[in-house]
Amino acid sequence: MGRRFVQDDKRVNFVYNEYNMLPKYIELKTKFSQLEAELSDPAVVNDAEKLKTVGQEYAELKEVAEKISTLEKLEKNLTDTEKIIKEEKEEEMVEMSKAELIDIKEKINATENELAELTRPQDPMDKKNVIMEIRAGVGGDESALFAAELYRMYSKYAESQGWKTQLLSSNMIGIGGFKEVIFSIKGLNAYKQLKYEMGVHRVQRVPETEKAGRIHTSAVSVAVMPEVEETEIKIDPKDLRIDTFCSGGAGGQSVNTTYSAVRIVHEPTGITVQCQDERSQTANKEKAMSVLRARLFAAEREKRDSEMAEKRKSQIGSGDRSEKIRTYNFPQDRITDHRLGQNWNNISTILDGDLHDIITTLQKADQE
Repeated sequence: MGRRFVQDDKRVNFVYNEYNMLPKYIELKTKFSQLEAELSDPAVVNDAEKLKTVGQEYAELKEVAEKISTLEKLEKNLTDTEKIIKEEKEEEMVEMSKAELIDIKEKINATENELAELTRPQDPMDKKNVIMEIRAGVGGDESALFAAELYRMYSKYAESQGWKTQLLSSNMIGIGGFKEVIFSIKGLNAYKQLKYEMGVHRVQRVPETEKAGRIHTSAVSVAVMPEVEETEIKIDPKDLRIDTFCSGGAGGQSVNTTYSAVRIVHEPTGITVQCQDERSQTANKEKAMSVLRARLFAAEREKRDSEMAEKRKSQIGSGDRSEKIRTYNFPQDRITDHRLGQNWNNISTILDGDLHDIITTLQKADQE
């Protein structure tokens, strides 16, 4: 970045080189100013699709632009302070300025590191909305109940981020759990935040129905896929078999007597999706197609990534829903992420949507 700060036991020594704002920061600041102007342009304001695109780009660049402005102010302070040290005759003022100079350089270093992190190359899918699938595994009803708790956890986390959650499909059991629940989360960088949740989540606790007090171990699988637009993946209508049937509820009872439920089979891959939560066949078909696109896109991505197996060994998680990633041990109030070998306490707080520390730690580890 143009600076190197060296610290020894007695004091901080700064090895400072003349610094000019990096060209990419100048470009980003210019781009941000252009976007800001476009948001006031009637041609953009009156075009809903254009306004959405510009607004999203503006939101993505806002924090970077603010950091660049901070860096510019610090640079000016640095120049002014160095000038005082060089020209000031009063010794006390010089000493005060030298102390201030150290503080300014520390802030410059921190700001540069933050900017480097913010402008790090990203997975192009990171800013996407996500479709999540949670399925009960080993453990019967206890697994289904935990699937419902994970669904609530992600919904609460989404709420804390200002994102919107929409239920796409569910298969509920009579006592309130889910054999399967599929839902979308819409919000800036949703995939970036949630992609590390893919895999098997194991729970260890004493079920309410357990009279002997024995600890049971159950498992739930979570799939996280970026939501893709129709233009991003081509699906030939001839490859689809679409069936309609009457919706059914928990325990098999009829929800309605119209053929509103939709099942779509992508015959070349065998991928099957069905949705029945809406009363409208059109709405169920739209939701099913959204899930199908995400699954096909994820399958294609996984196929591509499998060709980079050596690289993936160094990544946090393999993107495989069969990989055990986390254990929730209720008797010991401990959550263990097996990819990091790290523990967190306060299970109830985390299941209430407080995932920030876990997600941030996973992101840092992956970047390192």
